Amino acid sequence: MDIHLHYTEKGAGRPLVLLHGNGEDGGCFRAQLDAFSKEYRVIAPDTRGHGQSPRGDAPFTIRQFAEDLRGFLDELGLARVDLRGFSDGGNTALVFALRYPERVGRLILNGANLDERGVKPWVQLPIRLGYRIASRAAKRDPKAARNAEMLKLMIGEPNVPTSELARIQSPTLVIAGTRDMIRRSHTRLIAASIPGAWLVLLPGGHFIAYRRPDEFNRAVEEFLRRTDLGSQYPRERFQ
Repeated sequence: MDIHLHYTEKGAGRPLVLLHGNGEDGGCFRAQLDAFSKEYRVIAPDTRGHGQSPRGDAPFTIRQFAEDLRGFLDELGLARVDLRGFSDGGNTALVFALRYPERVGRLILNGANLDERGVKPWVQLPIRLGYRIASRAAKRDPKAARNAEMLKLMIGEPNVPTSELARIQSPTLVIAGTRDMIRRSHTRLIAASIPGAWLVLLPGGHFIAYRRPDEFNRAVEEFLRRTDLGSQYPRERFQ
């Protein structure tokens, strides 16, 4: 690992790692840090090149972020954690769970996607246009180069085949907004393809964890509580 990730930590107990989305940092999880730290050791790292974490020289890809997470957990001496990822952080969590299944207790995927086809066209088309524009200006403008690198994460990433999801054995919650920028059919496909995964759709868009934190946190807390007790959980729930 060529860098050390900056992180925020709160609480004690079973470790719960929160992975943020594109262009964000761990500070976006204030509502989750406050809620979950009552029972868990909540850790929110800044992804490579985000927040206070350095960019480093390694590739700027979802798979590299998963390797960064492995190194980060090694540094903290954490052999196994519960993992919750949002958006690109959800994609990183998914790749990590496939590469290192023994290191993931429970998995929470919030607004994740397998490839760009899972993103609604009205979102994906401007991303592609923005990437083309930023790429052209990247050689003469450092800000454009950074923007292009960020946008590229949302084009052709993470490219996880649906068939790979059958290998995930961690208890998994797939959670998204009813008006999410991720296609609802795509979110349902992810949930249906992970053995025993549970799906919750909450009223709202992509950023439900921030804009409706009480409802989001209740849904996650119920998942964590029921999986702690080994209880059955509905296959699909609408709040």
